[in-house]
Amino acid sequence: MRTLGSAVKAVYRYRRPDPKCWEVVVAAVCDQVPDSWDAARAVAQAGPAVSVHADRIAEALDKRLGRVEELALALAGMGDVRALPALRDLAKRNRLPSGRAGARILSALPAVELLPAVLPGLRQEPEEYHASTVTLELLAVWGPAAAPAVPDVVRYLETPYAYDALRVLGRIGPPAGVAADRLAAYATGRAPRARRLHLRRAAWAHWRVTGDPTLALDVGGAAVASGTGSHGLPFLADLGPLAAAHADTVRGLMESPGAWTRVAAAHAYWRITGDPEPAVPVLLAEVDPEWTGLPALPTREAVRRLGGIGAPAAEAAPLLRRILASQERLTDPWEGTRILADEAYVRTLTEALAQMGAGAAGPVPPPVPAARPGLLQRWRGPRAARPR
Repeated sequence: MRTLGSAVKAVYRYRRPDPKCWEVVVAAVCDQVPDSWDAARAVAQAGPAVSVHADRIAEALDKRLGRVEELALALAGMGDVRALPALRDLAKRNRLPSGRAGARILSALPAVELLPAVLPGLRQEPEEYHASTVTLELLAVWGPAAAPAVPDVVRYLETPYAYDALRVLGRIGPPAGVAADRLAAYATGRAPRARRLHLRRAAWAHWRVTGDPTLALDVGGAAVASGTGSHGLPFLADLGPLAAAHADTVRGLMESPGAWTRVAAAHAYWRITGDPEPAVPVLLAEVDPEWTGLPALPTREAVRRLGGIGAPAAEAAPLLRRILASQERLTDPWEGTRILADEAYVRTLTEALAQMGAGAAGPVPPPVPAARPGLLQRWRGPRAARPR
């Protein structure tokens, strides 16, 4: 494949495209080739897939050639600190990438380096939607490394972004101890902005921050017992054996009509009891080899939870290997996140196999050859690259 169009289609469609395809795509972005918007979006998501071209990308970024935002994200996704000057400049102009996917890319960089650049975005008044959601997502991924942001995050408990702020404080853990009383007020519904959705997250965050499981057990257990089990199950799972009093209720939810609830219940039951026997079949049933990335289905979550069980779930290994060997990427995510979503799924599969002690054994299919498509295929384009 020598043309830019065919190279772009290949990197969006295939997990292991011919390396020349990435070379063509990166060159187009760095050299400011006209009509290279799709190529720039691909490079921004590529991460380690374009690490061999890191120096070229860094040079173009330093000279402000091509699309600065996408080039900075490409380096950030590799954890390359040469992205930092451009990202700091983008932050000053409120042009950091929007969306949670962008935050996931940025999180590969050291928090100590990037945190001072993103915190001013949290201090805007009134709060700006994209700056707030992206920054809070980034802080949640960083976890304890985001501890210097605690005062700014606590302020967000009085904003429409309180739920995200609760998540961040819980992820930070003990360094967010100053917020313990505020978290308790949310968990008990006493906070003026507290809503039913906040109670479970706040109770979980209170436990993570203080080490006291009382509120989390009460609120999470009440949710599970009330029939809204899926909303309390992840928090009981985190509590593990501390939630033993709720084990029977959790096991009953493994027969729920909702797939997400079944997966959450199976994971929680395993975490609470340490018994994999009833959990593994429930999780394995949700691993669809034909999954296209549709977020309504918990396929990736089921794979991740099987990996957490480890060796007792090794019967899933052959299926996971078969899925991992697929040539084609997930097709449901739109192109701006397709590569990210597929690479995340690949990592989940690989990590699950490693946790099972199985490994991704067997031959890996070779890269897709750089062949010319037929007339009909050239007209229509690969399914993963066609407009949605």
